[in-house]
Amino acid sequence: MAQATITLVDGMQFVVETPSGHAFVIDAIPDVGGRNTGPRPMELLAAGVAGCTAMDVIAILRKMQQKVTGLKVQVTGEQATEHPKRFTSIHIQYTIIGYGVEDDKVARAIELSQTKYCSAIASLRSDAPVTSSYTILEASSETMAK
Repeated sequence: MAQATITLVDGMQFVVETPSGHAFVIDAIPDVGGRNTGPRPMELLAAGVAGCTAMDVIAILRKMQQKVTGLKVQVTGEQATEHPKRFTSIHIQYTIIGYGVEDDKVARAIELSQTKYCSAIASLRSDAPVTSSYTILEASSETMAK
């Protein structure tokens, strides 16, 4: 079960606490009374999708014995203009860095994450279609530094 407790601090600033013992601040934009002291809830939703699928993909690629040295996942969510400003579509861009990483294995890892394992994507998919793309970069001293 996933849980979170949120407590008002001041204005639109809240502290979120999780059962795993983590706490962080969320806030709103100044236009609605926030002071921009933390991420906004929809940013956290996008981050949850990114984190969920990133953990799946790296675990699957490691099981496939791919030599991945880096992974970056960028989530872009289009939002409705009217309230509730829900995600209407989500695009996930994966950048995989490694040595001899196989294209078909990356595609399969992403597919498994998006269709079987990632609970964040599954929670949003019926209301917001999810698309994805990926780039594989061969590892070198330059890509390792990024």
